[in-house]
Amino acid sequence: MDYKAPCIYNKITRPVQSVCVPGSKSITARALLMAALARGRSTLCGAQVSGDCLEFIGGLRSLGIDVAYEGSVVSVDGCGGSLPAKRASVYVGSAGTAARFLTALAALSDGEYDFDCSEQMRRRPMAPLISALRDMGARFTFGGEPDCFPFTVRGTSRPAETVAVDIRSSSQYLSALLMCAPCTGRPLTIQTEGSHGMDYVRMTADMMWSFGADVREEEGRFVVSGSYSAKRYDIEPDVSAACYFYAASRILGADVTVRGVMPHTMQGDYKFIELLKHFDGGEVDMSSFSDQALTLAAAAPYFSSPTTITGIGHVRGQECDRIKAIVANLSALGVRAEEREDGVKIYPSEPVGCALESFGDHRVAMAFAVTGLRCGGVTIRNAEVCGKTFKNYFDVLDDLAARLTS
Repeated sequence: MDYKAPCIYNKITRPVQSVCVPGSKSITARALLMAALARGRSTLCGAQVSGDCLEFIGGLRSLGIDVAYEGSVVSVDGCGGSLPAKRASVYVGSAGTAARFLTALAALSDGEYDFDCSEQMRRRPMAPLISALRDMGARFTFGGEPDCFPFTVRGTSRPAETVAVDIRSSSQYLSALLMCAPCTGRPLTIQTEGSHGMDYVRMTADMMWSFGADVREEEGRFVVSGSYSAKRYDIEPDVSAACYFYAASRILGADVTVRGVMPHTMQGDYKFIELLKHFDGGEVDMSSFSDQALTLAAAAPYFSSPTTITGIGHVRGQECDRIKAIVANLSALGVRAEEREDGVKIYPSEPVGCALESFGDHRVAMAFAVTGLRCGGVTIRNAEVCGKTFKNYFDVLDDLAARLTS
């Protein structure tokens, strides 16, 4: 499916509007895992049920967890920390969160599990997590490249009580170990190397406390104890999804807000919303909210001064090389963009409409649709990839454009 963005710049008659976005993918995935490990039935309200979270639910079901959903309400019958399935095949598709979290769950459970994924996910890094899980006693057999999918993991029933993990490329490795620690039945101490994505780690710890586990941290050393209790849990709107609409508002000169997004959110991408209030070019380190590097890059041609994005070298290993995707699409639009090892510099200009590639990446597709709201003739190829996190994104964007100009 190709998507043609409506150019509505200088056509806005009703600038004050609001939109709704799905629940947070990051919070939904964490809540699913904790509910699965709790004793009893949990109800998750406002959950995201787009592609990634459906892969997560499918993986939990493969492991013997009963999960049902209707709309955005998900019920999970927890296993009390011991997976019902002792032998299973798990497919995680292109869902990086499911890949990391469910691998840790299987490795710290007493069973043997075959894991596979999409071709895209096979190229994404897993080595630091697999190394930590091996140190805890899990055994891995790889069907292809070492430390990559597909593999078989034989879990350990008596994991080590201390482990170190390198999180310089992804904080998901630490979050996975933290959340699955209650499977061990005793306190687990985790020593970290690096400090990437600590907002997501704080989110993980906050949610673990909410579900009943205890997490204590001091200078990169985490100690986890306790277990999870089933509960009703309300999931925040996805701030990562909300950011596209705040970026659109900024470059259009409108006043668009996203319902339910509050300053006290657990989600680190709120930094992007704060940044946009006064940003008109300059240098910004986006290492702590790198999912929005694409969004800022898509809006950057319309700022008064050049925009330099730094601290995002790790996004080269996500669904695509996002730095190269930024440069390729901006260059196609006639925008001067300079690729750097850990970022990109973008110069102000008036983009020229053309067809842009999504590179199989939901965030590329969603971000560059925003550019097209101010530049006629922008088409996003293979736009259906947005279904990974926000299935009806383009419907919501078209509806917003219609209301702004009605």
